[in-house]
Amino acid sequence: MAVSSPKFFLITGPPAVGKMSVGQALAQRMDYVLFHNHHSIEFALSFFSFGSPEFGALNEGIRQLMFRTAAESEQLKGFIFTLVWAFDRQDDWDYVADLKARFQEKGWEFYLLELFAPLEVRADRNEDPHRLAQKPSKQDPELRRKGLFGMEEKYQMNATPGQITEPNYLRIDNSVLSPEAVVDQIVAYFGLEEGEKDL
Repeated sequence: MAVSSPKFFLITGPPAVGKMSVGQALAQRMDYVLFHNHHSIEFALSFFSFGSPEFGALNEGIRQLMFRTAAESEQLKGFIFTLVWAFDRQDDWDYVADLKARFQEKGWEFYLLELFAPLEVRADRNEDPHRLAQKPSKQDPELRRKGLFGMEEKYQMNATPGQITEPNYLRIDNSVLSPEAVVDQIVAYFGLEEGEKDL
């Protein structure tokens, strides 16, 4: 039986759309590893203020180390990373292209999942206890709200029709879907084989 290539899933979408929750459900279902964007953010915030050069260097340094280690690993079946992608910024497109190339050069298959939900739905999810428990920096209600609405005004965080031309691309409106229901669609659409998890 041929051994399938490891799979790299990039999950993108605006804040509070459910990237982390879907990533957790996908990781559990497929026995993948999830590295969501706040893993590095929260660590860097333990030492430096958000937006400072030191924060940026530490946050991105952790990510690059994780990407390099995961891409070169022979143990992983799959790796998931979540990212708020500003589709109106070329540097974000370059970042994703570099990330895709890094994994593909090591024999990984690249998959792109885009999540969408209206702002009013995401505003409710922004208050979800599970989200807040995973992201300590989101504890302040006013900062949490300003962050959500501020990014909405500043960036284009969902692609326009035809803007993404990746072959392994799926966009899901998860306004009323549970993370598990989203994963059902992912598994069916890409024909993923769940198999048995390693003990």
